Amino acid sequence: MASITTSTSIDPAEVILGGRGHLDHGSADFSARLRRSRLGLIVGLTGIVMIFVSYSSAYVVRKGLPTLDPETGTLVHDWLSLQLPNFLLVNTLVLLVSTVTMELARRQAAREVLASGNSAVATTTRTETQGMPWLAVTGILGLSFLAGQWLVWRELAASGFYVSTSPSSSFFYLLTGTHGIHLLGGILALLAVSAASLLRQTAESRAVAVDITAWYWHFMTFLWVYILCLLEFAH
Repeated sequence: MASITTSTSIDPAEVILGGRGHLDHGSADFSARLRRSRLGLIVGLTGIVMIFVSYSSAYVVRKGLPTLDPETGTLVHDWLSLQLPNFLLVNTLVLLVSTVTMELARRQAAREVLASGNSAVATTTRTETQGMPWLAVTGILGLSFLAGQWLVWRELAASGFYVSTSPSSSFFYLLTGTHGIHLLGGILALLAVSAASLLRQTAESRAVAVDITAWYWHFMTFLWVYILCLLEFAH
């Protein structure tokens, strides 16, 4: 009875991190795969960070930079103040909720790995997995966020702010559009992970895929909050 109590008290997060949980299916190999995958993710995210750092620098510089008026031959400030739509707050809330559901999916995958090495909790974990489709919920919220972004762009267009209206509107579409494309990549990753479940891949393989997708999704949420702060407060 004492050994069962010890097994069930293992934190699922520690299993996914290769902590004190001992698995029967090569926990050392699983931990190594997880570290390699996370390292690859960091390398990939570095490129995304560099893209948005360059966009941010260009945004700040262009906001305070005058331009030459071809008609008068004088330097003028053509930066128009852009009022951010209020619906962006709703969209941000949707993305924040999605990162919570994505984290729940990551922890759920950790419990599946634990169950694969501990038959005493396998039935309980299987029931939790079937009853809580967090990956599907995250995908729906992600699509809702993209749909909300489309509504925001249409609202700006209806107000007369198009891509080429002013430098401020150009940067808004550039920053939010680039983020949307990268978030769409996260949704495709969610579909790939779901397909892996249908193909009955091992719990370890699925946990690695969910873990990497989750950290990517968290990064996209952080990046979105950064973009809003840049648009609202950068002077």
